[in-house]
Amino acid sequence: MTKCVIFDLDDTLYPEIDYCKSGMREISKILSGSLNMAAEDIFDKLWSRFIAGDREMLFNKVLDELGYSYTSDFITNLIMAYREHKPDITLPLESESVLRSLSGKYTLALLSDGFIPSQPLKVESLGISNYFTEIVFTQTLGREFWKPSTVGFEKILTNLGITPQMAVYVGDNITKDFIAPNKLGMHSVQYSRPEKIHQDVEVSEAAMPEYKIAKLSELEDCLNIMWGKSDV
Repeated sequence: MTKCVIFDLDDTLYPEIDYCKSGMREISKILSGSLNMAAEDIFDKLWSRFIAGDREMLFNKVLDELGYSYTSDFITNLIMAYREHKPDITLPLESESVLRSLSGKYTLALLSDGFIPSQPLKVESLGISNYFTEIVFTQTLGREFWKPSTVGFEKILTNLGITPQMAVYVGDNITKDFIAPNKLGMHSVQYSRPEKIHQDVEVSEAAMPEYKIAKLSELEDCLNIMWGKSDV
């Protein structure tokens, strides 16, 4: 039976902070005309708050700081512009090498939370769609089916006609990525990028990954150990 490696997207295959930076630059360009201010200066204000962790209602806070009067519709339009922009992001060479190597040995799939059209635009910019037999953006199923829901994973397993034991999920976010795979009886691997946005916190046993790797390039060896141990 075919074995399947299912990947998370953000902070697993590429650094999500690069997407955030790309989006902030897009918003800065949009605001430049309204504020009569250099886009780079606006970006500096947005980015300094973002990297400090002050991310809730970020656009509102920066506009308040700059004394700009705005409506809720104005903020909504900025959020949509952020989600709809074509991101300036690049697939790391290590990720490209891993995807190329694994695609000749396993069936690959992608399952990612996040808003539409942001997620498909990320995949397009990274140029990775051809590696995957199945791609599930959980937002297309409904916001309630984002991880830790099992629905997206079950959709992939059903479409590929494989059992949970023949699939592994590779993700980064320990608070939500591995709960559903563990519940279904899938394998799970955590890869944590040093610059990842969502830092690890203490979680229950049900949320812990089966394996952890320090580099994505270690994944293939991990899979060999994993399925070498397996009795399926």
